[in-house]
Amino acid sequence: MNTTSMRFGLVITPRSGAAWAKDARDAEQRGYRTILLPDTLNTPSPFPALAAAAAVTGTVRLRPNVLAAPLRTAAATVRETAALQLLSDGRFELGIGSGRPDAGSEAERLGLPWGSAAERRAQLADTIAAVRAQVDPAPEVVVAASGPRMLAAAAEFADRILLAAGPQVTEAELADMVRVVRDHTDRDIPFSHQLIGLGDRLPYWTSARLGLSADALRAAGAAGVLDADPDAAAAVLENRREKYGIDEVIVPGELSDAFAPVLARFPHDQ
Repeated sequence: MNTTSMRFGLVITPRSGAAWAKDARDAEQRGYRTILLPDTLNTPSPFPALAAAAAVTGTVRLRPNVLAAPLRTAAATVRETAALQLLSDGRFELGIGSGRPDAGSEAERLGLPWGSAAERRAQLADTIAAVRAQVDPAPEVVVAASGPRMLAAAAEFADRILLAAGPQVTEAELADMVRVVRDHTDRDIPFSHQLIGLGDRLPYWTSARLGLSADALRAAGAAGVLDADPDAAAAVLENRREKYGIDEVIVPGELSDAFAPVLARFPHDQ
């Protein structure tokens, strides 16, 4: 099985300064290519946190997962991105999107306009253009997209697309998301997909907050739930890489221990 082209990212959030430094170093040592941090008002701001991670690591890449474009002006995003590129010696990746559907209240708390879906897509495109024009070196831009309009827009300007699929999205629906992108570009854009569960293990948010179970997700054919058998899970990931171009898997921090045997099936190539 040709596994040399797979990459893995780990989503973690700081619990304290010391714990964050340890978690960042551990992620690098385990073979994760990228450390990812959410961008919400309930989690630490990603830019200073990722700067702290950059200071204690040497090869792992750093990415917000994902920056909500409406929560900052384009100029603010340019400034912070330039700082992270400098402090990380070019290891920053701009994970960005038009904002979660429920993030309108966060914009309101920050005193910022939310805008319509079309306005937010335009703001996203403008922010990305500003970053590319003003940050040297320009970071890889990873755009989160789910609906057909956002997928089509991302096809025009993303370096990579995170298929922001819900927990119950099936393999067929995942394939359809890829098809929408391919229908709107002749560029060979790679894709990322986030793990929802492994065997019977689910992150707290999915089980407690969303009220979902591993059994229910498996019964629904959820593509984000992998078999607990490491070989079977690795085979599914490799098949998706070859078939759809999904060559990055994003792992929730709560599943990192359970995912270790799967990660071990792939060479550590930073």
